[in-house]
This record gives sequence, C-alpha cells and structure tokens, in this order.
Amino acid sequence: MSNIEKRQGISGLTSFFKECIPHISNSSTIVFSGSVGVCTPFAELLSYAVKNDGHDLIYVPKADLSQARLIQWRDSVGFVVGDKAEISQAEVLVILGGLAMPKFGVPIEDIEELHNKLGNPRLIGVGFMDIFEKSGWANRLPFSAIINSNIDAGMWLKEQP
Repeated sequence: MSNIEKRQGISGLTSFFKECIPHISNSSTIVFSGSVGVCTPFAELLSYAVKNDGHDLIYVPKADLSQARLIQWRDSVGFVVGDKAEISQAEVLVILGGLAMPKFGVPIEDIEELHNKLGNPRLIGVGFMDIFEKSGWANRLPFSAIINSNIDAGMWLKEQP
C-alpha cells in the first residue's frame, strides 16, 4: 500500500475514515472489530464520522460474532456500544489495530474467519504506530485501505505550592 496523504489529529483520522466508505449505500452495515476496552472508544469515534448516513453500526469484540453489540447514538453522550446484535453480513468490516497486537489481539486466522462469515465485505484497517505493517497483517489481509496514525504525547504539571 502506498501512503497517499497525511492529515493531523482526530479530524484527520475521522475524515480519512469517512472517505474510505463513500461507495456503500446509506443504511449499509458497518462492523468494527477490535480488542476489548482499548479499541471500543475508537469504534465509537469513527461511528461519529458517518453518523448522518443511516448505517447500522456494530462492534464485534475480539472478532467473536457471538459478542456483537450495536453502536447506538445516545443524546447528550454520543455513540456508545450497547445492546446485543445479530449480524450475518456486512458491507464494510473495520479492523482496529489492537487486534494485531500480541498482548491484546487475536490470531490473524480469526480475522480471516470473521471476514468470511460476514460475506467478505470491504476491509478497512484503522491502527496506530504502523501496527498492521509490523504484524504482517497489511500484506496478508485484503485491505481496501489502511488508516495509520501516530500518537505523540506530552504532559505539563502545575507546580504544587
């Protein structure tokens, strides 16, 4: 895969995501799969990028379809992972980078199986710090796009009296 463009911050991440899925019709099903806890808020954040498109949004923790949950809009809160969901097919499967991490993830075969069970939908990877390249998943999975971000953190402390 070639790097086409770079953007900064959260808005860069969400705008890239929105651009990855314009070829699906409104009211399509988008499934996110990620590791428990760490990836969940990213699925909720990315859902916000497509909030006006009427898609059915589903979160599948650790590529386990029996644990599928709806991603639902809650007034005064935003998108949250909630009620159990039944899913058998999707137009898009978004693999979040935590699944490719040795400590938090799953074997790549679990992702291949999930992709197959959902009818081989368009596959998008969203990760940080080149995790899909480092894990070898970028070359093995049939990604249509990979969105990669890097995080730089800083901190300041107010001096205590």
